[in-house]
Amino acid sequence: MKLNSLPCSKLAALLAAGEFVLRMGPFFVQLKADIDDLAELIQRLYGDCQLETPTGISDFHLHLSKPRSLRRFYRPQARFLIDGHSPFAAFPLDHAFPLFEWGLNWCVASYSHQFLMLHSAVVEKNGKAVLLPAWPGSGKSTLCAALVYRGWRLLSDEFGLIRPGSDAMIPFPRCIPLKNESIAILSDFAPEAVSGPIFPRTRKGDVAHFKPPTESMQRSTEPATPRFVIFPRYTPGQQATLRPLAGGRAFMKLAGNAFNYELLGESGFRTVAALIHACDTCLFHYDDLDQAVQTLDSLVE
Repeated sequence: MKLNSLPCSKLAALLAAGEFVLRMGPFFVQLKADIDDLAELIQRLYGDCQLETPTGISDFHLHLSKPRSLRRFYRPQARFLIDGHSPFAAFPLDHAFPLFEWGLNWCVASYSHQFLMLHSAVVEKNGKAVLLPAWPGSGKSTLCAALVYRGWRLLSDEFGLIRPGSDAMIPFPRCIPLKNESIAILSDFAPEAVSGPIFPRTRKGDVAHFKPPTESMQRSTEPATPRFVIFPRYTPGQQATLRPLAGGRAFMKLAGNAFNYELLGESGFRTVAALIHACDTCLFHYDDLDQAVQTLDSLVE
């Protein structure tokens, strides 16, 4: 059943009992948490997500807990645990939701080596998937959000997942986190977009999470065929411009945007090479989001 089909009080009870299991793309995520308002926010942003019956077998067993030290009375915190282990420092308690999001990212990047994992947004329209590999500061997430609120399907904002030997991108749609000025830019561009609260002064600045479109969640088990690899860069004052990128340079840039390319060895090399062979590759500089969306729309008409 979907999260939005249950009352929030029921979801909070499932979270507190550790019986809250979400199907998120190819992963089953079991979460335990007894933190005020967390169930309401998860339901708001992941209401279209499928709630599964707990079987004890999940890809990730996660726990958001409050430390039992005196800190629970002074500047209370939330800890992120996977299989009882806390891999990084606690966050302020009122940042529990971004802690869940970033913690899940860490889990996928650390353990999901059955996939080549590209640090890339992936969107699809008219049966053609576009990879947008880029590192922080490029405007990747803002561009990805603009596209999905203009009719593109969201496969992922963070992870381009592909099984070595396959020719299909695996969907992993989740909230799109935007930072600082990008929050207002996207809200003005797509006023219909549903978002959570702004979390101020996180380790990445002010952050808000935007809900993935319902259709993207409904199609979260439907792979997509890659057709373009486009390296985006927000460039103030720059007209939206696509510039072809030679295969050798594209290969090096795409491999450099992978979380586990070196770990996969030969299979990582072959998978990146197959993507470059199957796709047109371009550099993309843009300033205006409307121009950017129109330019990418023209590729898939």
